[in-house]
Formats: sequence, C-alpha cells, structure tokens
Amino acid sequence: MRQGLDPLAYTEIPAGKAYPPFVPAEVSTAEFTLKAIVAGVIFGVLFGAANAYLGLRVGLTISTSIPVAVMSIALFRSLETMGVKSTLLEANMSQTVGSASSSLASGIIFTLPALYMWGFNPAWGQMTLLALCGGLLGVLFMIPLRRFLIKGEHGKLPYPEGTACAEVLVAAETSSGKARNVFLGLGVGAAFKALFGFLKALPDEVVLHLPFLKKGEVGVEMSSALLGVGYILGPKTAAVMVGGGLLSWVVIIPTIALIGEGLTAPVFPEAVNLIADMSASQIWTRYVRYIGAGAVAAAGLMTLAKSVPTMIESFRVGGSQLGSRLKTAVPVAVKRTEEDLPLKWVGIGAVGIFLILALVPQAFNIESMGFRAAAAVLVIVFAFFFVTVSSRIVGLVGVTSNPTSGMTIATLLGAAGLFLLLGWTDLAGKAAALTIGTVVAIAASIAGDTSQDLKSGFLLGATPRRQQMGEMIGVIACVGVIVWTFQLIGSTWGFGNTEIPAPQATLMKVVVDGVLDQSLPWGLVGIGAGLAIIIELLGIPSLAFAVGVYLPVATMTPIYLGGLMRMFVEKRSRTPEELDDRRERGILFGSGLVGGEGLFMVVIAGWAAYTQVAPKGIGSDWAGSAGVWLAAAVFAALMGYFWHLTRPEEANSTSER
Repeated sequence: MRQGLDPLAYTEIPAGKAYPPFVPAEVSTAEFTLKAIVAGVIFGVLFGAANAYLGLRVGLTISTSIPVAVMSIALFRSLETMGVKSTLLEANMSQTVGSASSSLASGIIFTLPALYMWGFNPAWGQMTLLALCGGLLGVLFMIPLRRFLIKGEHGKLPYPEGTACAEVLVAAETSSGKARNVFLGLGVGAAFKALFGFLKALPDEVVLHLPFLKKGEVGVEMSSALLGVGYILGPKTAAVMVGGGLLSWVVIIPTIALIGEGLTAPVFPEAVNLIADMSASQIWTRYVRYIGAGAVAAAGLMTLAKSVPTMIESFRVGGSQLGSRLKTAVPVAVKRTEEDLPLKWVGIGAVGIFLILALVPQAFNIESMGFRAAAAVLVIVFAFFFVTVSSRIVGLVGVTSNPTSGMTIATLLGAAGLFLLLGWTDLAGKAAALTIGTVVAIAASIAGDTSQDLKSGFLLGATPRRQQMGEMIGVIACVGVIVWTFQLIGSTWGFGNTEIPAPQATLMKVVVDGVLDQSLPWGLVGIGAGLAIIIELLGIPSLAFAVGVYLPVATMTPIYLGGLMRMFVEKRSRTPEELDDRRERGILFGSGLVGGEGLFMVVIAGWAAYTQVAPKGIGSDWAGSAGVWLAAAVFAALMGYFWHLTRPEEANSTSER
C-alpha cells in the first residue's frame, strides 16, 4: 500500500532537491471529500473548545494535528468496515481542517478576555468577525510563501509538528491501535473533571503550608489536563515553569509578607488591606501578578528580538518571492502536488478584509471611518509581516515555541503608541488597540498551523490548493463555536480570577494600560522584567519561566509531574524505536486528557448557563480531613494508569488492540 518514500527519508535528501512524496503527483486519489471535511470540522470544534479552556487556564495551547490525524484514521477505519473506502490523503485533509481551530483559540484567548476586564461586553458577532478576518488573513498570506518555505527550503526547515504528523499518518496506515490512547484520554479527562469540577466530591487542590517560610506554600491542582500538558511539553520546559512558580510562592510571597509585617498602611497598588492581613493568595493577586506580567512581557519581547534576523530575512525573501511570482506567468501544466490557490485570490481576499474592517463600525467599535481605515491598514501591515515571520520561525522551532505573544505585544505597542499620539487614550481607544492585536495574533497563529499542515501535505503528496481551501473551511466552520465557547466560559466564571486567570489576555491589558494611561505599578512590573532578563542571560528559557512566575504554583506542579513522567519513560526505553513508540503513546493520551477535561469544562459552563447556577456538587465534607489524601491518591492512580499506557507493547499487550 505504500508509495514513494517514507516521510522520515526527507532528511536524507539535500536541500532544494526533488523529493518523491508518499503519494506520487501522478496518482489521483480521494482527498477533498465531504467526510474528510465533516470529520475535520467535528474534531476541530472539539479540540478547539478544549484548547480555548486550556489557554484561559495556563496561557498556552497544544498542537492538535497529531490527535486529530489519529482520530481521523480511526474513524475512517471504522467506516471501511461498512464498505466506505478512505485514503491517507483524506485523513490528512481531516487534520488540516481540524487543526485550524487550535490556532483560532490561541489568538482569541490571548487578547479578547481583556475587553471583559475593562468592563465591555462584546457581542458574539463582533468577536467572530475579528477572529474570522485574522484566520483568513493568516491562510491567504501563506499562499505565496508555500513554494519558497515548504518546497524551496526543504531540508533546511524541518517543520517538526508537520513532519511528525506525516510520520504518524503513515504509521497509522499499518496500526490503528494508537487512536485508542486518544479516546481513553478523552474519557479519563472528562471523568476526572466530573469528579473534581462537577461533583466536587474531593478537594480540587492539595496545599502544603511551609511552616519555616512566612505565608509560603506549595500545592498540586487535581487537573488531568495539566498532567497531559506536562508530558507533551517534556521535562525541561516543565521544570523551568515550576521553577518560576516556586520563585513566586516560596521566595517572593514570603519576602513581601516579611517586609509588610510591620507596615501600618496599605502598599500600592493595594488601597485597603495591610500586607500583614493578606493571605498568600491575596499577596499573589495584589503584587506578584504584576511582577509576573512584567516578566512575561519582557520574555515575550526578548523571544521576538532573538528572532529579528530571521524576521528580516524571512520578510526580505518572502517579498522577493511574491514579486517574482507576480512577474512570472503561471505554467500551463502544473503538477498536482504544486497547485496553489491563484495569487489573485490573495489580493482580493486582503482587500475584502480591509474593506470589512474599515466599513463595518462593529469591527473595532470605532465611529470614525478614517480611524477604522487606519486601524485596518495597521492590521494588514502587521499581519503580513508577522505571517511571514511566523511561518519561517515555526519551520525552525515548531508551533509551541512560536513567539506569538511577543508579536502580539509588538502590535499592541505600535497601535497603542499611535493612539497615544492621537490623544485617544480612553477605554474605547484601549479596546480598539486590543482588537487590532486580536486580528494580528490570530493571523500569525494560523500561519504557523498552516505551515505545518502544508509540510505534512508536502511529505505525503497532498494537493496544496485543496489544503489551503481546507484551512479556510476549518476557520470558517469553527470560529463561531470557539467564540461561543469563550463567551460561555466567561459568563460562567469571568476572566482574570483564580478559576480562569486568562494570563495572556491579562498581560495584553497590562501593556495597553501601561501605554495609554500610565497607571500601573511600574516598580513591580520592572522587577518582573529584570527577573526575565537575568533568567535569559543564564541561558534558561525566559518565557516558560515567566509564565511560571505569573501563575499559581499549584497550576505548575501537575505540569512538572507530567514532564517528570515523560523523562522516566524516555530513560526506561531500551531502543530508539521503543522510545518513539512510548513517547507517542503518552502524547496521544495526554492530548486526550486535555481534550476531555476541556470539553467537560464546557459542559459545566453550559449547565451553569442553563440553570443560572454554578454546579455545587455533593461537596467533599463527607471525607473530612482524609479528603486531601483521597484526592492525592486519585491523582497518583491517574499517573499510574498513564505510566501503564506508555509501557512497551510486550509488557502492555492491551494498549495496541
């Protein structure tokens, strides 16, 4: 059944040389079919909603290409038992459509919660329009870059997620058992959230107070999704993140408590309570979060600054490639694997989006058409620049390391700085600056996802034109549901609180506030920025560390435990093949945990919206003082089951059935 070369063989071919794809260009096979599109939309909606929840909790999202690809293969295999034939390229199309939702979720949760924190209540239509414009711009601007970045830079830019997804799809042709781990993860993650979040039968956090440190404490949140995230991120990133959390809760909070013990007046930005009367959580809310915000902002900008050479080169080469394509006549005969959507659609689409943003008052909530036109110009310029940058950066380091937050901060600084010069510094100006950043963030995020999907298609022998259409369908079909999910979560719990901290959006609010009204505790923000700079100089990933400083340590601890589990799995693997197999099993189960918990969180939010009462559950009083120990035991059992599913095939024969 195999045709052409294995995707793994691409590394053996010199850069720029022809690569024979898995499905040759001469072979015409089913690809852009109704069942592939429908399956991609369904899986995209599910994982997009889950990623929206995850991003609002911890400020990051996961790539969903591999779990969607594996689930698509499993679905199509089941359809084959009923006589409905499927192909590898249909499964690739399904993951192409489905993965677009994760990028939409990233851009939305990075920015739009700040509107609620300012007291706005944006309509579903406005947010959907902004997200739709950003998503379509990201796909459109990637069209002229594909031949250069995906084909021309073949052998130079690995596009790790895209290559891994192609490998998984090929491997799944001979074994469908891997899909079982995704479905198990979905079920276990949902059950875990039902126990701790809906029934509330056990405490959802185990906290240990440190008697030798004033108001120092550590804890573990009972979250299956965070355990899965830790496994996906790996031990290094997880350790850096928990290190930032420990700095906040074991060093900074006790230091503030010690300094404030003898003070008789509140310390800015707190205006009512004395530090001596605050709990550790209150000190974190009033002071440490500003330190964390400064650290995240500085780390994001430094991450972006390190990419400046790549940005300049990408923009220069991308512009020259676009110019040459505009001057060169399109060949009469083009191979199926080299067919792109016509360039004229890029121009038509960009102009159409500009007109929508400029002419529709609800887009930016700006009454003046001149201001709307200026805002639309900023969107087009920033989006084109950062799409070009993003598509190349993810080719080197992957989607997870794409500095989208840094690009968004740079956009916000530019927009807010312009509004400051124009004297437009009220809440309406802040909201307008933020919505500009929303469109650009989504465009840059979608560009990274599109690049990875096009790389998978390049290796497998997909038709680029059809993949580009699939990306657009994924954006159009999923955007409204993702926004609805975001609104549902916000209406139930709000944003910027312990339950839904929305860390990235809170940071964007800090940036816009800082430029337009100068009312922030800049001393605390500066301390955080200084910490990030020191960490970067020490050679430690500053952005991961800064996120740890910004979020509660109890949120970071399960991520760390997941990272430790992956480290032990990798050390216990005896051969490279066993290492790859065990790592992949864990990533698929971890992705399922994220999806299961996220989806059940949406169910809880729907329940609360329908009944107008948040679920109270049965409560954990029945367990008395043993409740925390029972909760810890349940979490330990989950880790044990996780480990069991990653065991080698001969030791765990049921995991591949």
